Amino acid sequence: MQQDRSVDVAIIGAGPAGLTAAYQLTKLDYRVTVIEKDPVYVGGISRTVEHEGFRFDIGGHRFFSKSKEVVDLWNEILPDDFIERPRMSRIYYEGKFYSYPLRAFEALMNLGIWRSTLCMASYARWKMFPHKNPRSFEQWVVNQFGHKLYSIFFKTYTEKVWGMPCDAMSADWAAQRIKGLSLGGAVVDGLKRSLGLHRRSNDGMAVKSLLETFRYPRQGPGMMWDAARDRVMVGGNRVEMATSLHQLSFDEATARWRVAVKRDGETQIISAAHVISSAPMRELAGRIHPLPQTLPNALNLGYRDFLTVALMIRSDDLFPDNWIYIHDPRVKVGRVQNFRSWSPEMVPDPQLACVGLEYFCFEGDGLWSATDEDLVALATRELATLGLCDPANVVGGQVVRQEKAYPVYDDAYRENVEAMRAELAARYPTLHLVGRNGMHRYNNQDHAMMTAMLTVRNIVAGERLYDIWAVNEDAEYHEAGSEGERAALASVRAVPSRLAA
Repeated sequence: MQQDRSVDVAIIGAGPAGLTAAYQLTKLDYRVTVIEKDPVYVGGISRTVEHEGFRFDIGGHRFFSKSKEVVDLWNEILPDDFIERPRMSRIYYEGKFYSYPLRAFEALMNLGIWRSTLCMASYARWKMFPHKNPRSFEQWVVNQFGHKLYSIFFKTYTEKVWGMPCDAMSADWAAQRIKGLSLGGAVVDGLKRSLGLHRRSNDGMAVKSLLETFRYPRQGPGMMWDAARDRVMVGGNRVEMATSLHQLSFDEATARWRVAVKRDGETQIISAAHVISSAPMRELAGRIHPLPQTLPNALNLGYRDFLTVALMIRSDDLFPDNWIYIHDPRVKVGRVQNFRSWSPEMVPDPQLACVGLEYFCFEGDGLWSATDEDLVALATRELATLGLCDPANVVGGQVVRQEKAYPVYDDAYRENVEAMRAELAARYPTLHLVGRNGMHRYNNQDHAMMTAMLTVRNIVAGERLYDIWAVNEDAEYHEAGSEGERAALASVRAVPSRLAA
C-alpha cells in the first residue's frame, strides 16, 4: 500500500461532469485527484474511440446548449477545433424515411392520406379525453400525440432502446426528453419548412425552431475531454487512469473522506475534504462504509447498456444523416450513425464509408456477450435487411461496448433515487453526486456539466447555495431553440437560482 495522499477534492469518474469539476477547481487552485477506471479513455460515453485511424462517437454528441456558461466553457477548453455541421436525422419506418424535423408533405405522402387522417383523429380524441395523471411513458406520449402516432413513432423504438414495455416505464422519461415538443408546433414548423417559409434571425440562426446545425469537435467529442484532462494535469493535479473506487468512508474526527482506490492490484488511500462522484449510484452505495441504510434502494436501480458495431464499407457515404432511427421490428439495431456526417476527420479513407450500428442491451445478455465477429456479422446482415448496404462491400468492423449507458426509468426509480439522495445529503454534506449516472438522471452532456459547475460553486462557498437536482428539472425539448447567449432566458431556466437562505 502506498503512502496516503491528501487533496481538497477527490473526483470519481472522468466523464463530462467529473472533468468539468476538476477543470474549474484546478483554475481555482484546489488540489484535485480524479480517478477513472478506464485504462485509456476519458470522457465516459462522450469519449471518442480510435481504431486504425477511424474514430467512433459513442452515441453521437451534438455540442448544443441553451446555457451560455456551458457554451463559454466549451470554447475555453477547446477554442480552435469546433466545426459547424448540418443536422440531419431521419426515421426509418416500413421501408420509408421520414425527415426529422418533420416535413409535413413528406410525412403525408409516406403515411398516406387515410393513415394520416387516423393519426389526426387519434390526436384529437386523446386531447379531449386524456389519461388523467399519466404514470407511464405510454400514457404520457398518448396524451401528447395520440395513440396512433405513439404506436408508429414511439413504441417500437422506445421498447428496443429500453428493453421493457412502454407501459412499465415512468412518465418522467417522456416528460424530461419530449416536453416542449408539441404535435401542433411540429406540424406548423414542418409546413413552413416544406413551403420554404422558415423564418431566420439576422445571425442566420433558426427562430423558435428545432436545431438545424450544431457545432462538433473536428475529431469527435473526446477531443473536448482529452483537452480538459490535459489542462487539469498542466495545472498540477492528477487524473489517474485504470483506477477504481474500492471503499469510501468518512472520518468524523477529521471531517475528511478516506477514499480507497485500486490500481494494478494495489490499494491506495486518498484523503479528501470533499468527494464528487459521477459513478453509478448503485455502485457508489455498495462502496460507502458503513453501508447506507438505503442500499436496497440503490441495488434496485437499473441500467441499460449499449454497444456500437462500426462497419467500414467500400462505398461513398451510404446516407447523409448524422444518424437514422430504426423503427423496424425485423432488426435488432436501434440507430445507425454515419461518422463522416459528424465530421470528415472521423473517417481517414475517402474510399470508405464508416457507419455505426447501435444496439441496446443488458450487460450479460445475448447481444452483450456475443463475440465481436458475430456482432459484425449481425450488423452486416441487418444493414442488408434495411437495404442500406451490399454485404460484399463490408471490409472491416469494430465493436465498442459501453456499460451503464442509460439509467433506467422504471416505476420505482424515483422513489429509490429520492431515498438514497436524502440519506446521503443528511449524513454526508461533503459528498456530491453529479452527472448522468451519479444522479441516475438522463442528463445531456451540457446538463451533466452544469451539475458539476454548480457543485463547484457550492464547494467554494462552503455551503449548498444551489440545488443541482433542479438542473433540467423543467427542460424543454433538448434540441429546440437557440444556443448560448441567443437564448438568455433559456439559460436562466437551465441554471437554478440560489437557494433561499
